Amino acid sequence: MFEGLNHFIDGLIDFMTVRTLFDVLWSTQLGIIVGMLPGLTATMGVALMTTLTFSMPPENAILILICMYIGAIYGGGRSAILLNIPGTPANAATAMDGHPLAMQGEAGRAIGISTTGSFLGSIIGMVMLAFFTPLLGNFALNFQSFEFFWLAVFGIVISGNLTAPKDPIKGWISGFLGLFIALIGMEGIHGFVRFSFGNTNLSGGINLIPAMVGAFGFAEILSMMKHQDVNVVKTKIERIIPRFKTIFQYRKTIVRSGMIGTLIGAIPGVGEDIAAWVSYDFAKRGSKTPGEFGNGSVEGLISSETGNNAAVAGAVIPVLSLGIPGSAPAAVLLAAMFIHGVRPGPMIMIESPDFVYKVVAMVFLATCAMFILGLSMVKYVVKVLQVPRTRLMPIIFTLCVVGSFAIQSRIFDVRVMVFFGILGFLMLEMEYPVAPMILGLILGTMLDTNFRRALVIAEGEILPFISRPICIVLIVFIVVTLVSKTGWFQVGLKKMKMISKNVLNRRSSDE
Repeated sequence: MFEGLNHFIDGLIDFMTVRTLFDVLWSTQLGIIVGMLPGLTATMGVALMTTLTFSMPPENAILILICMYIGAIYGGGRSAILLNIPGTPANAATAMDGHPLAMQGEAGRAIGISTTGSFLGSIIGMVMLAFFTPLLGNFALNFQSFEFFWLAVFGIVISGNLTAPKDPIKGWISGFLGLFIALIGMEGIHGFVRFSFGNTNLSGGINLIPAMVGAFGFAEILSMMKHQDVNVVKTKIERIIPRFKTIFQYRKTIVRSGMIGTLIGAIPGVGEDIAAWVSYDFAKRGSKTPGEFGNGSVEGLISSETGNNAAVAGAVIPVLSLGIPGSAPAAVLLAAMFIHGVRPGPMIMIESPDFVYKVVAMVFLATCAMFILGLSMVKYVVKVLQVPRTRLMPIIFTLCVVGSFAIQSRIFDVRVMVFFGILGFLMLEMEYPVAPMILGLILGTMLDTNFRRALVIAEGEILPFISRPICIVLIVFIVVTLVSKTGWFQVGLKKMKMISKNVLNRRSSDE
């Protein structure tokens, strides 16, 4: 524990340079702006920023991406409070009480409370990130190729819950589509070229960055071109900094929401939006005034903002320890780590244990920047909401093209970006989530390589895949995930509840 604290302090000292602190401030501020603008999600912001950090040193690049991530999740609460339009899906619960407070003339107070809740939630998540990542990483050292294969399958299956909770089958289809795309190109063991159809550009496989930028960036541009709407902020910003008495009054709610948000964020495929709603629900159940929820409750606002920002640090836990993201933006962050030569996963605590605590230091710096910027520049930043999104789209499109081309200076990568943009747009129109496809593209190489390596180790035997203890546990998780989300299981569960309720009613009537 003390060794981890020393690593954290050393990492914090390393980042205490003028250039690094400047990067923290501008990237967090840009993240807040991206989060504020409806339609520009945290996932899209991190994906676009990845292209701009490609030539930077790995630690600086990852620091900027984490600042963008944390800033965007927090910034989405601004438009939720002022416009009743969540800037990101994670801020949907914020609009329940934040906007009513704004309509009551307390927009500044609502923003101050949401900023403080976001700061405290992120700090709670940071502490749990520092504590749980080494524990989970040490346990994962027992993993071999057999376990890594099932871990990749589990990541793809759980991705069905990333952005398609109502119809997970669409999420699974998207995830396995990404897996199939990842198989294009030269395989890793014998160097055999697959599915290239004689195209030399496809022999090297599909580059992750153009695919990611197209699916999250260009697809959003096409979607906004089809669904145009303009919203203008017309509310006053008065007192912003909340009173200490108000925050102390809801200390139990803050701690509970922070822990719930972190734990839910650490579950692969769940994300910040679910963490916010669960934190909101628990706060309402434990509140002395549940009737105020939905009508401008300070407790409801602070619970949702604490929960969704705590989930950011929680989503990084499986990224570092298992190499599996806890949310869609974390999936892009994982991809960026691979691009910059960082190999997260079970071996990270052996190969570079100091990096884990440097990530903790990054979260801390981003959280502090978010708190300072969130309370000091409200009156100026909210004016960005008045800029028509039609004027932002050409800038975003330029970033998509330049970012895709700059990696290898190939026009082919721009074509890949456009293809995945059109594919992502069609998927959005048909309500298929895009994030699982990118997650499948990331995990595809891991699944393919470990499956082939495991067969070599086992001399072609399949039995080790289903007989090893950790493999059995992962298989059970996969089966439970698949079965629990199917329609017939839900119908059967409702019938069982009705039968048990009828039995209890009969017993009570007999008595």
